[in-house]
Amino acid sequence: MSKGVSTSTDKNIVDKSRSHRNAAVSKAVRTTRERLQAGPSNASGFDKEMLGLHVDTMLQGAIAMPFFIILVTAIGVSLSQKLDLVAWGITALCVNAIGILLARRAKAIDIPADKVNYWRRRFLFVQIVLGICWAAFIFQDCNTCREANFDFYKAAVLLIALAATAMGTFLLRNALLFTFAPVVIALGALTMRSGNPAYMALTVIISTSLIFLVFMTNRMHRSNVHILSVQAEKDDLIAELEVAKSMSDEARRRAEEANMAKSRFLASMSHELRTPLNAILGFSEVMSTEVLGPLNNPIYKEYTGDIHRSGQHLLDLINEILDLSRIEAGKYDLNEEAIHLVEITEDCIGMVQLRARTKNISITEQFEYGMPSVWVDEKAMRQVILNLLSNAVKFTPSGGEVSVKVGWTAGGGQYLSIKDNGPGIPEDEIPVVLSAFGQGSIAIKSAEQGTGLGLPIVQAILAKHNGDFMLRSKLREGTEAIAILPAKRVLQSVPAIEDAPAVERRRKSFA
Repeated sequence: MSKGVSTSTDKNIVDKSRSHRNAAVSKAVRTTRERLQAGPSNASGFDKEMLGLHVDTMLQGAIAMPFFIILVTAIGVSLSQKLDLVAWGITALCVNAIGILLARRAKAIDIPADKVNYWRRRFLFVQIVLGICWAAFIFQDCNTCREANFDFYKAAVLLIALAATAMGTFLLRNALLFTFAPVVIALGALTMRSGNPAYMALTVIISTSLIFLVFMTNRMHRSNVHILSVQAEKDDLIAELEVAKSMSDEARRRAEEANMAKSRFLASMSHELRTPLNAILGFSEVMSTEVLGPLNNPIYKEYTGDIHRSGQHLLDLINEILDLSRIEAGKYDLNEEAIHLVEITEDCIGMVQLRARTKNISITEQFEYGMPSVWVDEKAMRQVILNLLSNAVKFTPSGGEVSVKVGWTAGGGQYLSIKDNGPGIPEDEIPVVLSAFGQGSIAIKSAEQGTGLGLPIVQAILAKHNGDFMLRSKLREGTEAIAILPAKRVLQSVPAIEDAPAVERRRKSFA
């Protein structure tokens, strides 16, 4: 089969559907998959997101630090009775205000990826200046109160400030270290200058607390980076699933369009072919039966018989194509009525009996009589039974046997089983013979090739009846075809009305 571009009607209908869109979708899938597989190799891949979270945290807690600075200033002034702390408080408030304004500015704009480090350095610089303010707080003294009390006050303030800064800046890498490194340096210098054991103890406490909190904030920072990484992976997965779903929907839509186009084409062409074919069949039959006069040449008579047989075969093929196309297009309507499965099976056996006798094939029957009627389309069920019987007779060798069974299923439905002792079908070819126009290797080698539509039509008709079809076969042992009607298709027996006269069941015969 050629792999070139097809120019058939169906192919044109399919090919004109947005090839450029499919290319774009495929590119999106590849890009998403590469981004998902690569991912950020380290925390720097989420610097922009982490900076945005830090800005949000600063704005949400914008009142907390100014309130704390004002409280520290008020308590310090009340203890020392000096206004030096007021100047310190104003300076610290101004630095904090600069940080808040910087955060508002960052929130108002979309920071480009190449400017993230620049903005991060600006926030770190503000933290360093604020740390210098806290270092200046250490050098405040009190002449009107006990030195130990004021030192305890400063130690408590620094520990609270350290904890508050840790909670407010853990999303900004190294912010806590940059803020309180000046404080530790100032405490060390003050301890060396004064030799006061209290300052030495405070230096140890603040340094130890800083190391611990830096460790904890780094872990919290990594945890948030991991959360962002998981979120990014989830978003990428969702994006890839959405793209894959859109591709699947597009492929399904195109397949449905192609299938409908095929069905329309087959139905249209079948009707167009059947009209002149009927004329050919009619004229060839008239000529072969010599209705209008004898054919003096016997060869011509043989030719007209061949024309009629070939035309009849072609008509059968067209009818099968029409049936299959109507079923696939959803235009196959069932004319349901109550029938007895055994009766129509017997009628169909009579129709193939002559052909079976010519091959010396015996057809054995094993029926369960007295079963209730089933609610089905009689014409469709006859087609199912005839297709299965014809296949069995066709592929059973001369002198063989075909067994036909009708009975109950375990679920309360009814079944029809047709089994032959022909050459059988290889297991790997069963899906092939169940597909439209599919034929197994035995059928291809046989002189009696069919259209390959019989079993697909059987499957489709049974599916319309909510039934099942099973094909069991073993090579060189034979094939068994089973058509199953569900229990809901079986009509319950109704007691006869005593006054009504009994009506003898009429057996239909098509033999």
